[in-house]
Amino acid sequence: MIAFVIAFAAPVFTPAQDKDDVIRVETDLAAFEVTVTDKRGNPVRNLSADDFRVYEDGVERKVDFFQPLKKQDDGRPLSIVFALDVSGSMTAPELERLRTAMQKFIDRLADYNSYFAVMSFAMDVRTLASFTNRPDRLEKSFSKLMRDQDGLSTHAYDAVDDAVRLLARKAPRALKDRLPKRAVVVITDGFPVGDTVTPQTVIERANAAETTVYSVILPSFSRLQRGPGPLPTPLEASGLIQRTGGKSFYATDKDFEPLFKDLAEEVTSSYALAFYPKDDNASTSKPHQIRIESKQGYIVRQNRTSYTLK
Repeated sequence: MIAFVIAFAAPVFTPAQDKDDVIRVETDLAAFEVTVTDKRGNPVRNLSADDFRVYEDGVERKVDFFQPLKKQDDGRPLSIVFALDVSGSMTAPELERLRTAMQKFIDRLADYNSYFAVMSFAMDVRTLASFTNRPDRLEKSFSKLMRDQDGLSTHAYDAVDDAVRLLARKAPRALKDRLPKRAVVVITDGFPVGDTVTPQTVIERANAAETTVYSVILPSFSRLQRGPGPLPTPLEASGLIQRTGGKSFYATDKDFEPLFKDLAEEVTSSYALAFYPKDDNASTSKPHQIRIESKQGYIVRQNRTSYTLK
């Protein structure tokens, strides 16, 4: 069993009403990351704040900040953590193909303001490289990836939890007046074993850290497959992917590169929306429910569906 975790952080926002204005973030924002797809599941790019409706507790709110991801040095930064589960039966050639796909994934994001870290996990979670944008350091960390010969545990939830914590510690909450995007991508066969944290705890922490979780399910998922399509794995059935606004990708052959290409398209086609909470919201600690819709009828996935003022 082999799995990755990728954590992302993105830059801060420009105001929705005038992209040339600069507004200092001097108060807490209610910020949300959304991905928009058409009915065929294709990412929809080049949208604006006017293409969305945001409802707080059923009441429509004005979008104060909006920004997509863009290919530019000063654009929204992506902080990405790869975490490799080395607890299973992946062969050396398969691991090498996976490394190659990961490196090409990094190349595809080279035009973005992106930073990467590398983790591996089986029973324990190890950080092989902290955040860097230097390809040589990443390549060196990939060379440290080794299979766990015992393969008795797959602490996928623990790994996601560690990735979320790494984002909370290392990824900036605001940078150059832009709110960060955060995401975690788990690459696994979808069968966690032996975790010390519960899925619900990880979901709550991911939501609190404004983090989206994606999963890449490797071919061994087919061991429980009876029909033409893949069955949900325990990882997916836990709600971790859905309740953080993520998506699952399935590896169906030996070539991982097309899958990572689709993953890169998914990750870079998101939008950040934010608004200032109402003054009277500060008097209560209850969660406020948020629904984001596309005016054109596209499918919208949110990284969280509520927020609570602290």
